[in-house]
Parts: sequence; C-alpha cells; structure tokens
Amino acid sequence: MATEYFDHAFSITCKTLPGTMYQLAMQHLTCFHNPYICYPKHSNRKYNRDTMSEEKNLNFLEEIIEADLKSGKYKSILTRFPPEPNGYLHIGHAKSICLNFGLAKKYGGKTNLRFDDTNPVTEDTEYVDSIQEDVKWLGFEWNNLLYASDYFEQLYAFAVQLIEKGLAYVDDSTAEEIAQQKGTPTQAGTRNGFANRTIAENLALFADMRAGKYADGEKVLRAKIDMASSNMHLRDPLLYRIKHAHHHRTGNAWCIYPMYDFAHGQSDSIENITHSICTLEFIPHRPLYDWCIEQLGIFPSHQYEFARLNMTYTVMSKRKLLQLVNEGHVKSWDDPRMPAIAAMRRRGYTAASIREFCDKIGVAKRENLIDLGLLEFCVREDLNKTALRRMVVFDPIKVVITNYTKDEEILFSENNPEDENGGNREVPFSSEIYIEKEDFMEVPPKKYFRLAPGQMVRLKSAYIIKCDEVVKDDAGNITELRCTYIPESKSGSDTSGIHVKGTLHWVSVKHAITAEARLYDRLFTEENVADAEGDFKNYINPNSLQVIDAVYAEPSLVQAKFDERYQFIRKGYFCLDKDSSGRIVFNRTVTLKDGWAKEAKKA
Repeated sequence: MATEYFDHAFSITCKTLPGTMYQLAMQHLTCFHNPYICYPKHSNRKYNRDTMSEEKNLNFLEEIIEADLKSGKYKSILTRFPPEPNGYLHIGHAKSICLNFGLAKKYGGKTNLRFDDTNPVTEDTEYVDSIQEDVKWLGFEWNNLLYASDYFEQLYAFAVQLIEKGLAYVDDSTAEEIAQQKGTPTQAGTRNGFANRTIAENLALFADMRAGKYADGEKVLRAKIDMASSNMHLRDPLLYRIKHAHHHRTGNAWCIYPMYDFAHGQSDSIENITHSICTLEFIPHRPLYDWCIEQLGIFPSHQYEFARLNMTYTVMSKRKLLQLVNEGHVKSWDDPRMPAIAAMRRRGYTAASIREFCDKIGVAKRENLIDLGLLEFCVREDLNKTALRRMVVFDPIKVVITNYTKDEEILFSENNPEDENGGNREVPFSSEIYIEKEDFMEVPPKKYFRLAPGQMVRLKSAYIIKCDEVVKDDAGNITELRCTYIPESKSGSDTSGIHVKGTLHWVSVKHAITAEARLYDRLFTEENVADAEGDFKNYINPNSLQVIDAVYAEPSLVQAKFDERYQFIRKGYFCLDKDSSGRIVFNRTVTLKDGWAKEAKKA
C-alpha cells in the first residue's frame, strides 16, 4: 500500500517536469530488475518487495557526519536551528527542524536553538515565543536557547579585528551607489575611494558608528575581499549597518547591527557548531562564511546545503505569507489554510505525521516539488490509528421509527476499531434520528445500498431499519422518512438473520448537540504556485473554506478536548477549534480520501 501511494504521489509531483526530465525521474521510481521497490533517489528509502520491510540508505549529510566521526575529526556533533524571529515557522522550517534535531539525536549529539535576531525592525517576541512552541510541539528539545544578540559584543570585536588586519573599511556610499559599484555577474565591480581609508580612520569611524553619531544609512562597514570575484557575495560585502531601532532583547544599547551573513558564521563558530546545515540558496554565501572564519582564526564550523521544501498548492515565501495575512486573504498566521506550523496544529495535524512526512521526503541536493497529497497521506495514516470515532450529521433528514416504542436506550459504539484498548462509548438512541440527506434516494439506481423506499440498511452500532414511507411538503420536498426497525438486529447481538450491505451514521434528534463545522481545503487552485503566471493571489482557492453553521453531533462531543482528534464517521478527520467559546467549532483536518487526486484523474 505504501509503495502504491508513493508511486501515485511521485508521478503527480513529476508530471510538471519537461518530458525528458519526467522520463528520467520516473525511471528512478521503480526498479523491477531486483526485489526492491525504490523511492526516488532523493529520499534514500526503499521497500523490500518480499518482506515489505522498509530499508534506508544514508543521505549525503549522514555520510558526511559518519565520516567525520569515524576519522576523529569530531568526537560528537553539534547542530543548530537558527530562525530569524520575524514571522511564524512553516512546514519548510519543520523539515529543517527535523533534519537538524534528527541528525543530532541519531549520532548522539546536540542541537542549539539560536535566534538570528540581527534586524530589530522586523523582529518581535511574539515570533520568538511561537517558534519555541513549534519546536517543542514537534517533539524536540534544544541543548541551549541562544540569540545572535548574545554575541553582539563579540561580533563587534570580530569586526574590529578585520579592520585591524586591513580587511574591512567604513564606506559612506549610499545603497544605490554600492549596488552600482558592485558591477554585474559578467562585469567586475569598482572599489571606491573609501576603501583607501587607513586602519586608524576606519577604527575611529566604526567606533563613532557604534556611538550613534551617524544616521541610518549614512555609513556601513564592508569587508575588503575582491571586487572582481565571480561570486557577487565576495565583492566587498556589507558587515554592519546603522539602524536606530529598539531591539527586542538589547533595547537601545546598539544602533549598529551585523548583517546576517556576518553574524551567521561567527555565531556558529562561537558555539562550536560542527555541521551548519542550510538550504541551497546559501551555497553562494558559503565562500564568505569560510572567508570570515579563516581570517578571524576561529573555530572552523562548516556549512552544508540541502534542498528546501517546496510543496504543491501552497507558498513558502514569508513575504507572500505575510501579504496573505495583512491583506485579509486569510484571518491570521494560524489560519488553518496556511502552511505555518501553528496553522497546521490548529487544523489538527499531528506532530507525528509531520515528522513522518519530513522523514519520507528525505534530504536532497536539488530542488524538487513535493505533492501536498503525501503530507495529507501521512496525516490520515496517523489519525486513523489515534482519532476517536464519532457520528455527526451535516445535512440532516429526519427519520421516524414508527415501531420503536421505547422512550430511548443507550447503545455502545467503539471509540477506534484500530485500537484494541480504545474502549466503547455510550450513544443514545430514540425513535427520531437524523441521517444524511445524501444517504437516501427515492428512486435509487442499481447497486444502491443506502436507504430507499422498501430497502434496508443498518444504523451504525444500532439496528437494521426499513424505509416504509416518504413524507413530503406541499412543494414536494421530502421532510421526513418513516421507517420500521428490526428489534432482533441490534449490533453485537443480531439474531435476525438479515444481511444488508449498507451502514449509515446517525444521531438521535432529541440528544443531538449543534456545532459549527469549518471545512478547509487547499489554499490555492494552482499546483505549482511559484511558477504560475501573474499575481500569485489570483490563484487563491475561493472554496478553501466552507462554513456549515449547524451540524448535528452525538452528545459525547460536548466533552470534546482541544488535544483530541476525531474521525467523524464517513465525513473526515476533525478537531476542536480555539474559537469554541460559547459554541462548539470543529475544523476539518483532512478528508477521508484524496478528492484532489480523483479530480486530477478526471482531468
């Protein structure tokens, strides 16, 4: 089953590739010349067809780490997860979290959580708190909680050291002038006259920058490397800029702040990070990372790059996500349609399913597009094992059981058939119940096994009923179904000898509680939003949220808890939303089946 699903998911992922690339990708998928059915190369996973046991090869980072430990280069490893506290983490960050913490755990090492808080204008303690919550929720514990701002004094001293070696200078040029002087990828840059300042002049000017004598943008500190380098990041990059802004931790103590590229590598070195793992866009930054460490003569942390997570039907750009929030296309960062970890948690995704997803997609060196359906598959697989089963009717039609003479009775239904220790719950039954309108047809086609005139069905954990009469109003609308039940057909003690093929969920009318259901779907209609033409917001799915004001639930759900997950039988997986104050609100986490895959097949 796992291989069948992955074949489907991978083929959908690859279908947007050019023809030759698609053929090559699909050739990697299945290897019929040996007993292994393989995942695509980047995932380092395979299944043995004979035993259906999963085996994993080492990914390239694991190979590096094992070689480093075997050679004695390091006695233990230390990784870090270094988010900038300027937004909420999303599923792409979850991959990085699982990778950094997972590698350290596998090899007996540790991981620091370090906030790269070098831009006070965009940072906030709200983001700091949310990031810590996300990491803990995913199931990881950091070795040390640190901030780049912890090292501001040391980073300043490093900058002074570069000035003293003649490797940094204060530049008075504007941002536009600096960009122009850098040249182009095919044309060398031009170093301006400020680079000729003496070491003494630069030390004095840099001290004055720190003392607050200059306005924002009036001066910057630049490294003195190579204005003709083929790597634009080495053409005298900025190390420090002036920002008279309040910092969330240091207040107004500083008015100059290190650039990310300078703070990043040196912070790694200060912490003795052995393996600094970044995404592919940092490959051209690595020479600067190495240059600074080499010139300063400090602990030689090393940077390695892997492919970031790109996923269908969503965006990962923090700028675009912020735009969705600020322009009101979604309600908040934790709107369950967003790819933010907080949003997925609110929607009902489990930490275990996200970890499994990150494990399945593996670690690649090339960019790829992962099918959202794989994440949804992992969520379904986990919830199927853990979610409590409950009966909820979304679009009701009343059924009157004419020969049921009791006032009511208590029946019992299993909480989760996948969990032998899950136990049962009480479900009240009475002569008037709700079923779904779609579960009845007055003129049914052949092989229709739900309720119809003269036809029998079983009510889940209850009795077999037969439809005897259809009641309509003056306009011809069905208002009520009148049925009889078979007393001997009670679930668990059925002696009726009657066999029916259809089973329906239901709720007792007088015992039902009313709740609001929010049916969430994919935020975008376009599979690869990043490559779509025009404004990405043009592809927002207008049906990404459907609100049903009143659904009718069995009374046990009045005790619903925020940390529990539910399968509304035949409807999908749901969880209690934080808006449940004065009313009960459920979010649909995911459908029972992948409806989008069906639509793709139709197309």
